[in-house]
Amino acid sequence: MNKPTLNDAVRAMTGYKTFRINNRRYLGNKYKLLPFIMRTVNRECTDISSVADIFAGTGAVASAFSDKTVITNDMLYSNYICHNAWFSPEKYREKTIIDLIEEYNALKKCEDNYMTENFSNTYFSRADCSKIGCIRENIEKRYRENEITFRERSMLTTSLLYAMDKIAKTCGHYDAYRKGVSFEQSLELCVPLAKNDNSEKNKCYNEDANELVKKIKADLVYIDPPYNSRQYGDAYHLLENVARWSKPDVYGVARKMNRDSLKSRYCTKEATKAFEELVENINAKYILMSYNNMASKGNDRSNAKISDEDIKTILS
Repeated sequence: MNKPTLNDAVRAMTGYKTFRINNRRYLGNKYKLLPFIMRTVNRECTDISSVADIFAGTGAVASAFSDKTVITNDMLYSNYICHNAWFSPEKYREKTIIDLIEEYNALKKCEDNYMTENFSNTYFSRADCSKIGCIRENIEKRYRENEITFRERSMLTTSLLYAMDKIAKTCGHYDAYRKGVSFEQSLELCVPLAKNDNSEKNKCYNEDANELVKKIKADLVYIDPPYNSRQYGDAYHLLENVARWSKPDVYGVARKMNRDSLKSRYCTKEATKAFEELVENINAKYILMSYNNMASKGNDRSNAKISDEDIKTILS
């Protein structure tokens, strides 16, 4: 008799909410472009058994190739943790995930912590900040004490990050929070519908893409670099802070931590040179690229850093 899957367990239990990889707000998310991307790959590429998504963001594009060997990478640790939740070959205990999420949702009152001290009544209410800090601390404690595996830690942290994103008083990123609003929604973690039979060759990285391509190989490499001056570390500093849980000092109205190590060359005047170096070092049969150009639709910060002409020249 086949062992019940997480999907079966969740369906059998009333009251449990679940979520999928695309249930998150994220700048430049390519989920809605997946039909076009897949049509392009199916039309232009043959014998594809491995795919590397080296600016993976949420991992939406990588998820479309879940029947193949998948390599993901992102400079943000918060995205890397989510990739481990979705794509890691490590098995996880389904009941453990469900039981702990149930336990976290049942929390009524938590002590003050790093989150209440630094973020109360900004992006979240004081009560939700207390709960976020308490849950994140407990996840880390269980991992340190070997009660949960790295993938289980990733899945629980991913559940927390998605839950935070759902109720945050922002426009989908954390450059600023909306002032003078009421906090109607409360934090509620859901169960991630992650596969427990991913390819054993899957790998997730948290590196500079330009360095990573020097040591990996894939049939298809998908590149979706930042296209303007808006740094992702600035937009998602709070989720990054909670994912890393090193409790740094924060400052300013937006309560940002130091993000010097998260700066991408693709958001600067060095973008064209960085792209040229990247392409020179890619080891793949096919390269698929997405790149957006707001042209006159946005302000200077939204303008593409690499011209169409340079992209065509470098790729040719």
